Amino acid sequence: MLVKWTRCTVTDLRGFEQGQRRWAGLLGEPGFRGQGGGWSRGRQGVAHIFTFWESRPFYDSFMARSYDRLASAQSGTRKNVQVKLFDHRFDVKTGFEPRFADADVVRVAHCRVHADRAEHFALMQEKVWNPAMAGSPGMLRGLFGQAPGDEFLVLSMWQSAAERGKYRPERVERLSLRAQIDADVMALAGDVVQLEPSWTV
Repeated sequence: MLVKWTRCTVTDLRGFEQGQRRWAGLLGEPGFRGQGGGWSRGRQGVAHIFTFWESRPFYDSFMARSYDRLASAQSGTRKNVQVKLFDHRFDVKTGFEPRFADADVVRVAHCRVHADRAEHFALMQEKVWNPAMAGSPGMLRGLFGQAPGDEFLVLSMWQSAAERGKYRPERVERLSLRAQIDADVMALAGDVVQLEPSWTV
């Protein structure tokens, strides 16, 4: 599965929201698995959209045929658009499905990792972080994705922001030490996204 993560700063709220509804046109596209998104809880006016495709060829075919038609509705409503593509490597918890209806927030972590530590980083995600996240109340499901250049995405869906808040800082610190995260990671950026149900396709 291919994960597309789009982040942008919205300059015309009404126009952007109207354009967002046009993405319902994705439903008939071959290989399309689902889309959802919402607003950053920490950065005003920043929107995140997550789109899932069966594979890269399906995505490339859509980009060549239909993307411009759907995207034109949001022309001039956003700036600083950043797009990243990740290949799904494994699930966080079990049986990831790109469904958004039962989730309130998505936590996204984007990591740039030292090339010689990439496999160690992936192993620690599987052995240390996954069990900890899977055991956290309110954590529904998630995935671990990889892009060329030793970039990784950890995407997790949570029932509510309050539940995610139970994932305490001191616990995170303890897990970070166990996973040797400082030795693996060059740069780490994250956000918590309040999902907008009307954006779900």
